[in-house]
Amino acid sequence: MAGGGIGYNARRFLPFMPRNGSGICLENRMNYRYLLLSGCLVLLAACSVPQAQKPSEWQAERSLKTFAASGRMGVKVKEKGSYAHFDWTLENGVETVDVNTPLGSTVGQLCRDDLGVLAVDSKGQKFEAATPDELSEQLLGYRLPIAHLAVWANGEWVNGQPHRIETDGTLVQAGWRIRRSLNEDGSPRVLVLDNGQLNLRLVFSDSSREHGRADTQGRCRARSG
Repeated sequence: MAGGGIGYNARRFLPFMPRNGSGICLENRMNYRYLLLSGCLVLLAACSVPQAQKPSEWQAERSLKTFAASGRMGVKVKEKGSYAHFDWTLENGVETVDVNTPLGSTVGQLCRDDLGVLAVDSKGQKFEAATPDELSEQLLGYRLPIAHLAVWANGEWVNGQPHRIETDGTLVQAGWRIRRSLNEDGSPRVLVLDNGQLNLRLVFSDSSREHGRADTQGRCRARSG
């Protein structure tokens, strides 16, 4: 699939996304509910821009044993976008992201284990790839830094890849500019990623993490389905 456009698979797996990256129009069959969701994203983006954490607060990547978070996810592509709710877990070496509409309907699930990454849409159809980047390109037509999100959300840069930290606290790595704001207890509140074409914003309602290594290696439940 050519980069830049959002294809048929994307509209099935991520129906809250705009039809394509041209910014010209939305899909004709997109109903009033999705237009409202797009309007909600505008309201979300209009909130105060999160203050980036201090440059000295970024750390080198550490192994994560467990991670759990939930909240809202906003995506903008060429000024068109929408949002959804997410539940995100990492346990026994298995990372799972469940995506739901604001009304609670299941959109799909992303899962990564040591065999690769797969996605399951609301109709049960599976899409598989060796890496998260490859799967996002297969579904959406462009690569999302799925494999790095938990690292950046925890205030760390990815080891083994060039990076720099700007004076305002913005981390620049893997072609993305990453900003992060914190709650009073040091947990992530907002994570904003931008690569000049796509803007991804995660607003956390809660999160927890434990550093270390997994005791066992699990498998994505969808593999046995």
